[in-house]
Amino acid sequence: MTAKDTSGAAAPGESIAELVAFLHRNPSHYGTLMRLGALLAENGNAPAARTVFSQAIREHPNAAAPYACLGTLLADDGEHAAARQAFDSALALEPAYREAMRGIAVIAEREGELEDAERVWRRGFPSGSVEVSPFRGSGEPVRVLYLTSALGGNIPMQYVFDDRTFEVATLIAESVPPQVILPPHDVVFNAIGDADRCERALTFAQCICAQTNAPIVNDPARILETTRLRNSERLRELPGVITAHMAVLAAVDLCAVDASDKLAAAGLAWPILLRSPGFQTGEHFERVDGPGDLARCVAELPGPVLLAIEYLDSRGADRMFRKYRVMTIGGRLYPVHLAISEGWKVHYFRSSMAESAGYRTEEAAFLTDMHGVLGERVIDALQRIAAILGVEYGGIDFAVRPDGKVVVFEANATMVLVPPKADAHWDYRRRAFADAIEAARVVLIAAKAAG
Repeated sequence: MTAKDTSGAAAPGESIAELVAFLHRNPSHYGTLMRLGALLAENGNAPAARTVFSQAIREHPNAAAPYACLGTLLADDGEHAAARQAFDSALALEPAYREAMRGIAVIAEREGELEDAERVWRRGFPSGSVEVSPFRGSGEPVRVLYLTSALGGNIPMQYVFDDRTFEVATLIAESVPPQVILPPHDVVFNAIGDADRCERALTFAQCICAQTNAPIVNDPARILETTRLRNSERLRELPGVITAHMAVLAAVDLCAVDASDKLAAAGLAWPILLRSPGFQTGEHFERVDGPGDLARCVAELPGPVLLAIEYLDSRGADRMFRKYRVMTIGGRLYPVHLAISEGWKVHYFRSSMAESAGYRTEEAAFLTDMHGVLGERVIDALQRIAAILGVEYGGIDFAVRPDGKVVVFEANATMVLVPPKADAHWDYRRRAFADAIEAARVVLIAAKAAG
């Protein structure tokens, strides 16, 4: 796929600042527009990336790639109708353009149009949708087969897979036919981490893994055991561990006149938490204080079934909510953050950490001396949880009650390692992040050596 570059200028360097400066002088330079859009997307700035790809479309309306890139961003934001239109525009220019076909298949998967998805997969990707990243190092790379799901729920590994060490072949599990020749690989990393969202994809991943003798990191069979409901049942059996009781209920039943009776029969009392399965970072997750708010809340949550969850008051003596995150990587525990908040729905990005130097000091103590801050009783509980999970890469989100018991919010492989922001007052977090990233790299390198 090509597009005419009308600027007559040479391409600039690789940084976002260099690309932006170059575009100020050469606003129609095709290669620079596409590289800038890709870099912005890779750095998590999807709105800016969408603006850049839209500009590329205006400047180069006969190029398929900008439409496909814009469609991918729209699809990731759930704007499926607009994404389909962008992909269709790309295919009108290049009928066999695989990136656009992949996008249409992914949307069909997410909307449950499985026959349509299968048709597109087989037409565009008879051997499955595989993308191989370039290796820029010296010597032999660690070749990773990176299994993902079209539905999302994948473990982001962009900070682990440096191109001086790894060659990564990304394979969408739903796209793979029953018999497939897999790309060359030394180790399989199953990145499909959300068992609530991706049960079908994990089943496909099991079939893929059965066709290789390479070591498998995060066996799909173990991930399938990490649904929120299953974890709540099996982890509460551990000494020193508390999990919320949960029940899976039809949304229509939660709107019925006897909804309170159904909740009581499931062992739940007010207030309760309601969650649409398969979502992360607090999305579609609400607290309901009484029966008068139940129907309204259910109507705002997507999906035919919801998780009704016991509300556990995990506040500390200062009445603040704390959520610790510890990664379990290669059999060891790595502290990565502590979020402190006035609200019950605690996530780092919506916590009070940026406003309070005292909270940052508390987090720094946790990151530098996890054992000393948590104590052996809590560490023992976390190690037992990690053993139950049985994955090489995963994480545990939890609080510690005043009595020393561990309240588990979540324990699975979908934990995101987000690098600290560039501000100097986050410098104390950088070592912990780097240690966890290095541990993940070591797991993959060791897996190759063991294989």
